[in-house]
Amino acid sequence: MTAQLINGKEVSQQRLAAVAQAVGQRTAAGLRTPCLAVVLVGDDPASAVYVRNKKTACQKSGIASLSYELPAEAAQDQLLKLVDELNANPEVDGILVQLPLPKHIDSQAVLERILPHKDVDGFHPYNVGRLAVKMPLMRPCTPKGVMTLLESYRINPKGKKAVIVGASNIVGRPQALELLLARATVTVCHSATENLADEVAQADILVVGVGIPNFVKGEWVKPGAVVIDVGINRLEDGSLCGDVEFDVAKERAAMITPVPGGVGPMTIATLLENTLHAAQLHD
Repeated sequence: MTAQLINGKEVSQQRLAAVAQAVGQRTAAGLRTPCLAVVLVGDDPASAVYVRNKKTACQKSGIASLSYELPAEAAQDQLLKLVDELNANPEVDGILVQLPLPKHIDSQAVLERILPHKDVDGFHPYNVGRLAVKMPLMRPCTPKGVMTLLESYRINPKGKKAVIVGASNIVGRPQALELLLARATVTVCHSATENLADEVAQADILVVGVGIPNFVKGEWVKPGAVVIDVGINRLEDGSLCGDVEFDVAKERAAMITPVPGGVGPMTIATLLENTLHAAQLHD
């Protein structure tokens, strides 16, 4: 049996349409148009593509966007000064500083400088902490996007065994908190995990985000599991693949996200949902 594909592109379009409708209702009621400020430091090609996609999504959803580009050699103080200006700007609802930043800049210091209610990426310790104590404010985009996909496909994590491979601050750790909030039983695996294949084999819901092509072997996947592949890797031939060995896994799983077209589009849709939420908080 071949797994059903979880179509993140389709779900993201539905969510963006809902955002556009809500923005239209706001403006019709005389309220401000939500505004997202995006900051790009340096000329990393992948980052430039992500920023361009975010601008396009803003245009489609009726959200105003401001773009700030700093050279790769920009000083950390220069970036912090820009963040302070955006924090103080009443027209700006959300601030996104595109990662990764150049090595001479302390990313955590920059993320912590963003006001929590303008932190639409959901990376500020305040927002992660609120998620940990079951009082979410701004939820990290990719993990929240994963939860939206599960909800859209009527996959209820309650009581299920969820296994996360990867413990990053951007995906793994907040994903664990999201699944705990949904009352799954959660295991987080990382580079020191022993017998990884055995851990993966127990997962009713498997979320993988390690940034290594085909890292999780398809034969490890429990028959009937739901597989969420957060990874996106470009191979030498130019093709894209995820962190899960897709061709084998799809013959064992009940549902699986493709790469591309799975989790990726949901991250941007969630970013715009968070920007709308930030505008509502601002009101």
